[in-house]
Amino acid sequence: MSSPQKKVKTDYETRLFINGEFVNSSSGKTFSCVNPATEEVICQVQEALEDDVNKAVAAAKAAFAPGSEWRTMPSSKRRDLMLKLADLIQRDSAIIAEIESLDNGKPLAADWSTYGSTIDLHLVTQCLRYYAGHADKLTGTTIPVDSKQLVYTIREPVGVCAAIIPWNFPLLMFAWKLGPCIASGCTVVFKTSEKTPLSALYVCKLIKEAGFPPGVINVLSGFGPTAGAPLAKHMDVDKVAFTGSTAVGHQIMKMAAESNLKRVTLELGGKSPIIVLDDADIDEAVNATNTGIFLNH
Repeated sequence: MSSPQKKVKTDYETRLFINGEFVNSSSGKTFSCVNPATEEVICQVQEALEDDVNKAVAAAKAAFAPGSEWRTMPSSKRRDLMLKLADLIQRDSAIIAEIESLDNGKPLAADWSTYGSTIDLHLVTQCLRYYAGHADKLTGTTIPVDSKQLVYTIREPVGVCAAIIPWNFPLLMFAWKLGPCIASGCTVVFKTSEKTPLSALYVCKLIKEAGFPPGVINVLSGFGPTAGAPLAKHMDVDKVAFTGSTAVGHQIMKMAAESNLKRVTLELGGKSPIIVLDDADIDEAVNATNTGIFLNH
């Protein structure tokens, strides 16, 4: 693993990313993005509400329509777009790691001496390259039957996906959900955490530069009740993936069921539980517990 280049200061992108363009919120509302280390306001970010959710979902639905550029794109081209995005993120890794550290609070750790946003960026590019390798290897199955008929299965993309991600690994969570979604040919609307919206918005610049068709990837900054909920309930969203609390996971399941019975993937719950036995090395146990709880500090 090589260390990223020298840190470079940058202007922050604060707009929503819908249909391949940066746009202001329909309502004109903004919210403060705060540095958790100093409690100073970094910038004002455009706040997505239901109208913005509707626009983003409409863009994703249009991008997924039969005959669209995305739906007719060879899987090898999807692979190449993902690899190009990974290369661009690696190129700008020092900038993005600095944004992530400022916005999220974890150390930069540019010398790899401890865990920090620099390592997160390395894992982001690894994740995208991993799933890029799957894009042209998604195959079906032939099934033997008691007749002369040919029976086979074929895997098809689910459709429009919603991805709601938390604050603790902002861009890595983004990559974990983006990778399989794009590799399989779906389109996606992200709702990032209101605590950490900035790194994903920077990467939207690179999504444009990589050449993804408009509407394939959309990113909204906002709050759960006013942006996440309309997304989870939207009738044109075919699947929702959520990482966060168990309580909100219950709400996501209910919203999915009461709308169009969309598919749901949930990552919920724990906060670094640890069991220390009588014969444990106490110093090691304390260090492990501290690392688990305060990794993002």
